[in-house]
Amino acid sequence: VTIFPAVLTLPEGNKAIFSCNISMENDSGSEYSLNWYKETNHSQAQKMAEISRYKPMTETEKYRLINHTPVFEIEILNLHQNDSGSYYCGLITFYEPDKVMESKRAQLIVTAAPQVNATDEPEMEEGNPSEHIKAMLLGILLLTGVVVLLIFGYLTFTYRRGDVQKPPSENMPVEEKPPVVFVSTVDYGVLEFQRDQRSPVPPRTQPVEQTEYATIIFPEEKPVTPER
Repeated sequence: VTIFPAVLTLPEGNKAIFSCNISMENDSGSEYSLNWYKETNHSQAQKMAEISRYKPMTETEKYRLINHTPVFEIEILNLHQNDSGSYYCGLITFYEPDKVMESKRAQLIVTAAPQVNATDEPEMEEGNPSEHIKAMLLGILLLTGVVVLLIFGYLTFTYRRGDVQKPPSENMPVEEKPPVVFVSTVDYGVLEFQRDQRSPVPPRTQPVEQTEYATIIFPEEKPVTPER
């Protein structure tokens, strides 16, 4: 039974992962379980968690055990400085009672979380809005481009679909017929008036009127002499 890595150094708030590799000779399919232990300052070991052979995963508030037979992993979540110590795994086989195979010890060192300077916080706060605005503008531009492409694709598809659905006669160019010119014709016939076949009537003779002329003679007037 081997454990790795041998030494792991992480700050507070992270998670630590140790892997335990087991090698069982003449494995006849018997039951076994894998336990994880912790020692602090060479004190008595304390059992932290256990996982059986056929269980894929076990999880608690502090630990998560994952079965990747023949490799078993343990994740120590939300590290604190009091999680520092020595860790090892122990394989317990049920076909050989009271037999425990232990791995070597692996060291976990948890350091204090990095402190953020008070002078750096305003700069970070001032930088966040600008980055947020840039991200929003970029998202809006990408969304607008996608919408334009969708509209263009829809119009193209609709136009092509309309051409396909038209009958061949509509797609062929229409032959232009020559314009029809209407010419009006007048048939001039000969109008013949029927003459009266009767014999002509001689004009009536009227008596000749005689005109008499008379001459009127007026007497000559004598001059009148005034009396004295």
